[in-house]
Amino acid sequence: MKVALFPGTFDPLTLGHLDLIKRGSALFDQLAVAVMTNQSKQPLFTIDERVAQIKEAVSGLDNVSVITAQGLTVDLMNKIGADYLMRGLRNTTDFQYERDIAAMNEFLDDQCETVFLLAKPQYQHLSSSLLKEVTAAGGDISAYLPANINEALRKRLEEKQLMQVEKDNEKTR
Repeated sequence: MKVALFPGTFDPLTLGHLDLIKRGSALFDQLAVAVMTNQSKQPLFTIDERVAQIKEAVSGLDNVSVITAQGLTVDLMNKIGADYLMRGLRNTTDFQYERDIAAMNEFLDDQCETVFLLAKPQYQHLSSSLLKEVTAAGGDISAYLPANINEALRKRLEEKQLMQVEKDNEKTR
């Protein structure tokens, strides 16, 4: 049985991520999507919210599970019995970053095999950060997100803007 792990912060999960998940589910017997914590990022959604969003987005894919984890990816792979680490590449910057991570993972565990899938052209320019930025500025990015996640992102950013207005009003009093 071929088991793969697809880790990421997924804040939020984009249609580019979902495309990779669908393609990975066709390649592997089991695919675990791991919602990870990245210390260098400030997530907009909690881990539990992201897990629920992703579970809804992948609900039709029977061989895909959604899990959470912290720590080393190779340790998680060993824990769940994954043979492959699946990663997506959008551009040469991703390639250089992911190549270095793959080399480190192989150093940490020589059984770690990384499989790269190229993003489809319509998703190569996407990043979760960019989509959050455009949405916060009032742009419509619904073509790049699953519907449930687009709505959650819009609501969350509206809440943040209201909180900021309230903060600003407090300062002027």
